[in-house]
Formats: sequence, structure tokens, C-alpha cells
Amino acid sequence: MRHRLARRPMPARAAVILAAGAGTRLKSPIPKVLNKVGGRTIVDRVIDACEGLGCERIVVVVGNHSPQVRAHVAARLGEGAIAVQEEPLGTAHAALAAREALKDFAGDVLVTNGDVPLIEPKDLEPLFQLREQGALMGIVGFEPENQLLYGRIIRGADGHVIRIVEPKELTADQAAVKACNAGFYLASREDWFRWLPKVRNDNAKGEYYLTDVVAMASEEGLVRAVFAPESAVMGADTQMQLSAAEAVFQERRRAHFLAEGVAMPAPGTVHFSWDTEVAAGATIEPYVVFGPGVTVESGAVIRAFTHVEGARVRAGALVGPYARLRPGADIGEEAHIGNFVEVKKVAVGKGAKANHLAYLGDGSVGPGANIGAGTIFCNYDGFDKYDTHVGANAFVGSDTALVAPVRVGEGAYIGSGSVITSDVSPDALALARGRQVEKPGWATEFRKAKLANKEAGK
Repeated sequence: MRHRLARRPMPARAAVILAAGAGTRLKSPIPKVLNKVGGRTIVDRVIDACEGLGCERIVVVVGNHSPQVRAHVAARLGEGAIAVQEEPLGTAHAALAAREALKDFAGDVLVTNGDVPLIEPKDLEPLFQLREQGALMGIVGFEPENQLLYGRIIRGADGHVIRIVEPKELTADQAAVKACNAGFYLASREDWFRWLPKVRNDNAKGEYYLTDVVAMASEEGLVRAVFAPESAVMGADTQMQLSAAEAVFQERRRAHFLAEGVAMPAPGTVHFSWDTEVAAGATIEPYVVFGPGVTVESGAVIRAFTHVEGARVRAGALVGPYARLRPGADIGEEAHIGNFVEVKKVAVGKGAKANHLAYLGDGSVGPGANIGAGTIFCNYDGFDKYDTHVGANAFVGSDTALVAPVRVGEGAYIGSGSVITSDVSPDALALARGRQVEKPGWATEFRKAKLANKEAGK
């Protein structure tokens, strides 16, 4: 029987994310969906995709074995977004756990696995188009290089989906099918919770398979499949798969920034996070690592072997090589942060310089100021953090310890080797070091005494 497609208005959208799996194959103390790709947890990446699709309700199904996942999701979406699968009885059983959370929802519900770190809205939007065209259910398929671990999508002569067969249930003919199930399904909420209670567990694993719902749907109406690249729907069940997903993510981000006009002489060595922002005209040298929360403006140069996290680098600034910018670092226009300089929660003003071997933690450095080699902001007393503020055009000599809380006024000079514990007035010279004392011939007498003791066996 041929099914005619009739367009209909698109209903509201919701999503059920299945995140109750134990993830034992990862062999990690971290729950599977809390592992990260691109510096963002896998479950957050799936939630991002669902939000990008316009899902007004998102329910995450968690297991009793993983309070960390529950706490993480609740912190983002609230307790109302949590459904608990009391026992690990299969994917259909997990999806059914979301029934109460969606009892007052009317519309289409996307059911998706929670361990697909590279999925994007564009990969799933075609499902909703299938529904708009009249399909009772839409599913996502793909054709992996290795089909061994995946259920097969069995289609009729007209190309419409008849059922999905799980790997342990495959016949020899079915195992030869290339179209595999990616684990994304779309149907109305009413249909989902009409079908799910009917799923049986009379199969090789004794589980309630979500895929059995596809056969139920195909008996009632049209089930169609859309296909996505393997890289978009790949899971993260093992450390090998997790690293493969990270590699795909990094390649995507590198290609994006190169296309946007960011200069990278060796892009394959640069590591980005999910939210890294780099403007056209910036230069990223080899072996740079961006943690979450970084913005780099046009004309800035991040030199080799630099680590940047939670920081902003403004236009024309020069950072590195071998620098570390920690959260709260704000490097001003044309400022220089040189080799082996660490900056944490400090705003560095326009044109200021800290070119060598310094720690700047908590406070500010004014425009045009110079921070000498070996300078340390002593910001921590073992209990609390305190601020250090260096004024515009101040000069801090090498090997200076600024003991917070302390202020160095505009245009002031700090003599090298000083330990500054009090505020320094603008345009003043501050020296805080003991007077040099010299004892002529002391070294010769010292050596003679030591040699004599050695010869005497002392």
C-alpha cells in the first residue's frame, strides 16, 4: 500500500534524552554522559542540540546508579527535567520513564540517546520535516564503516521503514543490510506513550527495546528514515570512541576558524573548546590549547605552547610563547604577556607588558605599565585571596613581590628585588630590601676552613 504524504502544521517540540546507561565500557569513574568533548559534557552537547531544534520541553532520563548525572542536569534544566529509570531494563523502559514529566505536553517528542557528542540541530531537523509531510514516525539512519554493533533498518520495496532489528536478533540476510539505526526517533507524545507500554522483552537480552516501537508504528502508518553522516551520530561507548569524537570535533573547529580568516600555520596542533571565539585576523601559532570561555579579538597573536582558559585577549595583544592565561584574565589591546607568565583574574591594560617569568593573580595592571621578570602578585594567605593593583605607566622592577592587598600608584617605580607590603604613591620610588653588606676576604677564609675540616676528617 502506498502512503500519501500530506503536509500539516508543525506541532510543539519536546525531547527525551536517554542518559541512564552505566557506561561500563569507558572504564571511567566519570559517568559516560559527563565525559567531555570539546570541553563540554556529552549530555550538555545533546541538550544544546535539542534546544537548537526549538524543543520547548526537554526531559533527561537518568539511572539510580548515577546521582552525578541527575545533579548535573538539574543544575542546568531544573528538577522538573529529570525522569528516573528505576531499573536498567532497556531503552523502551527508559523512554517510558518520561511519561509523567510530559503528561501535560501536546506535540512531537524526539527520543534520542544521551551519548552522541557530535549531533547538531541540522542533523535532526529533517526528522521534523518528515512529520510535517505526514509521516507517523521519523527515524535517523546512517551507514557506518563497521555495522557489527548496530541494529539494521529494514525497509520495504517502497523504501519506507518496516522495523529495526537489534544486532543480537539479526538473520544472515538482515546482517548484510548497510542502513543502521542511529538512535533518534520522532513521533507524537500521544503515540509514544500508547506504544511504549506494549513493548515486550521476549528477546535475546531480555530487555525492552525502543526499536520495537518502530514496527508498531509501521503497522499503523508511514515510518520514514533520514540519513546522517556517521561522524554526526557516532557514540562514545569506549575511550577509543571518545577520542575519535574529540578528533572530529577539533577538525570541525579548525576548519571553521580557517574559513573565518584566522591564521593558523599548523592547525592540526591547535586544540579548541566548544565555545572558543577567535576573530578574523587573529593568529594562532602551533601547540596552543584553548579551554572553555576564551575570546580572542582580531589582530591578537597567541604564540606557541600557550594555554588559555576563561580569558579574553583583546585586539593586537601578544601572548606567549609558553604563557598561561587562567579564568578572569583580560589582556588589553597591544599588551604583551610573554614566556612563562601566568595571569589569573587580572585585567591587563592597553600596552602593558609582562614579558618574562611572572605570576599576576587577582587585580589589575594599568595601561602602559611594565612588570619585570620574576614579579609575583602574592595574592593568597592560605585562606583568602586579595587584590593587587598596579597603576598606569608604573614600572615594577625584576624579582619583586607585591604582597596583596596593595596598590602601586600611576607612574611609580619599584626597585628590583623589593617586597612591597604597603601602597606606593603615584610617581614615587619604592625600595623594600635590606642594605648590601660586603666583608672583604670572607670567601677565601671560608673555603680554607672548610678544606681544613675535610682534611681532618670532620
